[in-house]
Amino acid sequence: MRQPRSIGRSLLAIVGASFAGTSLAGCEVGPDFKQPPPPTTGSLASFAVPLAASGRAGGDIQRFDPGRDLPGEWWGLFRSQALNTLVEHALHNNPDLKSAQAALRIAHANVEAQRGLFFPQVSAEMSSMRQKVSTDPLVPSTPSQSPYYTTHTAMLTVSYVADVFGGNRRQVEALQADAELQRFQLEATELTLTVNLALSAIEEASLRAQIDAVRKIARIENELLQLQKKKYGAGQINELDVATQEAALAQVELSLPPLEKQLAQQRDQMIALSGHLPGDGLDLQFDFAHLALPPSLPLALPSEIVRQRPDVRAAEANMHAATALVGVSIANRLPQFSLSANGGTMSSAISNVLNFSTPYSFWTIAGATSGVLFDGFTLEQKQRAAEAGLDQAASQYRSAVVTGFQNTADSLQAIAFDAKSLKAAIVGERAAATSLDLVRKQMSAGQVDALQLLNAEQTYLQASLAVIQARTERYADTVALFQALGGGWWHRQDIGPEPAARGWFDIEVHPAAVVE
Repeated sequence: MRQPRSIGRSLLAIVGASFAGTSLAGCEVGPDFKQPPPPTTGSLASFAVPLAASGRAGGDIQRFDPGRDLPGEWWGLFRSQALNTLVEHALHNNPDLKSAQAALRIAHANVEAQRGLFFPQVSAEMSSMRQKVSTDPLVPSTPSQSPYYTTHTAMLTVSYVADVFGGNRRQVEALQADAELQRFQLEATELTLTVNLALSAIEEASLRAQIDAVRKIARIENELLQLQKKKYGAGQINELDVATQEAALAQVELSLPPLEKQLAQQRDQMIALSGHLPGDGLDLQFDFAHLALPPSLPLALPSEIVRQRPDVRAAEANMHAATALVGVSIANRLPQFSLSANGGTMSSAISNVLNFSTPYSFWTIAGATSGVLFDGFTLEQKQRAAEAGLDQAASQYRSAVVTGFQNTADSLQAIAFDAKSLKAAIVGERAAATSLDLVRKQMSAGQVDALQLLNAEQTYLQASLAVIQARTERYADTVALFQALGGGWWHRQDIGPEPAARGWFDIEVHPAAVVE
């Protein structure tokens, strides 16, 4: 009975050695990733903007609130049940969002798969073989003097590659960073989807307002045409004046089909974003009467912008992965240590396969060290490529930060001036309406000609459309600000503890090569 204990002890020894190697190996070659801090800047805009002042126009007021945070469901700030319903449907059905969710699950599974290399690989094998040997007198025969024999083998194999220099730990770290990148790409996909839905709803409201304005002008033009026809019948004007008014009415009506086409296409886009086909239709409608402009807007600090924007966090995770891959490339150039053991039984009788007595049992224990002596500088160049990849990822991170600050500054400045633009447009519309009313009265009295009336009509139409456009830009720029600030995803899900910070321009790109 001593032999079975010998086999068992041998296999337990290799398993114990593997776990000991996992727990004791503390060397991890390559640079350690440290999160860079935000840029040290005291202003988000390139010039002074009265961000604390309120902007009132068209009955709506907006004010920046530095102490206000952006909610996770920021689209609810527009207080539109239709928009809330549309976004909810899209979050459940949009295929791009589902694809990003699947990519995140793939990344997490790859992390767990790589973790498996920390443990010994155990396999079992059972085989049977029937063989005939030569019967020539010069060839040794089997013990039974029969040229036919059968062997049955049962074997257990344990193998382990010790992670002495931390190559596998660096690989796991890289995959974890890739999972983090996929996480923030998912957040970016969701933010892009909700922003596009909100902008589509605002654009639909704008198009409906423009169509209503054009139809209003068309009614005015038609009333004037009927007046001109009466005056022509009374002999007060000539046929040219009537033709001029008919042309003016036709010109206004001509602008309706393009707007109606844009409205139809806009609704098709919303249907597609919600994950449905155009034939499914959309029961929801949007207009400015059912969209409220958020009165209080958040104003983030620079440190908050780099922690809140998904694109910046994705770029940071990409830099983290590139840092870990430098360690992987260095570890690949160092010696590899492996342990293996196998044990089992072999017998010509199937009944003896599980008999661990001396005649039938066998075992092997082996250790190996391997290293590349010369490979044409392949591994060295791969390390150089990994270091260059880290340089690239660090530059991409800086670019993402610069872009994030630019987007935020653009949105803040746009909102600061939107109220002024809308206020000026409203004043212009009122003046144009007054002018048109006076010209219509003068036209009825025969004091002005048709050309003056036509100019007044065109001025009022353009002024009305300018008001709608200014109101649309105010809503759209508010959405752009919410997007620039990151969309509030941090209120929907916790991403875990933050790593230690370093200097903004003190990003360690790569260390001196460990192996020359």
